[in-house]
This record gives sequence, structure tokens and C-alpha cells, in this order.
Amino acid sequence: MDLNLLGSLQSAVADTIVTIEARDRIALAADIAVLVAAAALAVLSLALVRLLVEWRRSVIEIRSAVHQNLGPVSDRARSISDNVQFITQALRADVERLNASVQALTARLHQASDRMEERIEEFNALMEVVQTEAEDIFLDTAATVRGVREGARAMGRSLDRAPAVPVANEGDEAVGDVLTEPEDALEDAPALPPGER
Repeated sequence: MDLNLLGSLQSAVADTIVTIEARDRIALAADIAVLVAAAALAVLSLALVRLLVEWRRSVIEIRSAVHQNLGPVSDRARSISDNVQFITQALRADVERLNASVQALTARLHQASDRMEERIEEFNALMEVVQTEAEDIFLDTAATVRGVREGARAMGRSLDRAPAVPVANEGDEAVGDVLTEPEDALEDAPALPPGER
């Protein structure tokens, strides 16, 4: 049966060729070298892991030492930055208030300037009215003075033309005539034009 089985196997695997090499010393040395390299790689990996753990421990120690030594410095730096921030906010608030004050002052100055211009215009109008009134008063005064002069001249001329009147006693009728003569002299005076009064 073994032969039958072997024959059926041969017929089933007729085209497959399997070769088994004999183990020689070179192959054995190559296998040993691969095993030694794998072991060396494992040892190096373990050494690298240990080195990384030691390095991590050193970094943690350095960081804690730095934290202990630089902790007060960082706290002071933090307080300084807080102070700088507070001063900056205070300055910003002061600058904003100053800016608001300047804007309010500018608005008030513009308003005062506008009011001053209005007052100056009103004063100029008042001065024009005063000047016009003063000119009118001056012209009226000049006309009145001229009229008084002309009236005085006319009275002087009428007195020069009139005969001398004796002083009358209380019982004389001539008293009425003396009083009426100056009124007649005023009626004879030339009339002044209406603009010269």
C-alpha cells in the first residue's frame, strides 16, 4: 500500500520539484550570525530604552531644579507683567479721558468763537446805529446852531432898524408894544429847511 500511496502521490504532484539542500558549515554560520545580530539588536534596544529612561529622569530633575531656581524669577516676571498691564490700562484710561477733555474743549472753543462772531456782528451793527444817530444829532445840532445864529442876526437886524423905545411905566400903553416887537422880529426870521433843524 505504501507503494500505491506513493504512486498516487507522485501522479498528483508530478510536476512539483522539491529540493532539500544539505546543511553545510557556511549556512550554519549564516544562521548563527543572524541569531547573534538579533540578540545584539535586542540588547541595543534594551540599552536604548534604559538610556531614554535615564535621560527622562535627568530631564525631570533638571526641570524641577530649574523650576525651583527660576520659580521666584518667573513669579517676579509675572508680577512685573501684571504691573505693566495695570499701568498700560491706567495710561489708556487717562489718554481716553484727556482725549475726551480735548474734544469737549475744542467744541466749547468753537461754540465760544461762534458766539464771539455773533457778538462782534451785533457790536458792529450797534456802532453803525450809534454812528448814524451821532451824525443825525450832529447835523440837528449844527442846524439848530445855524438857526439860532440866523435868528440872532435877524433879531439884531430888526433891533437895528427899530426906533428906540422909551421905558414905559406901569400905566403906559406902550408896554404892550415893546413886548410884541421881539415876537414880530422872530416871525421875520428866515425858516430853516427841515433837514437842518
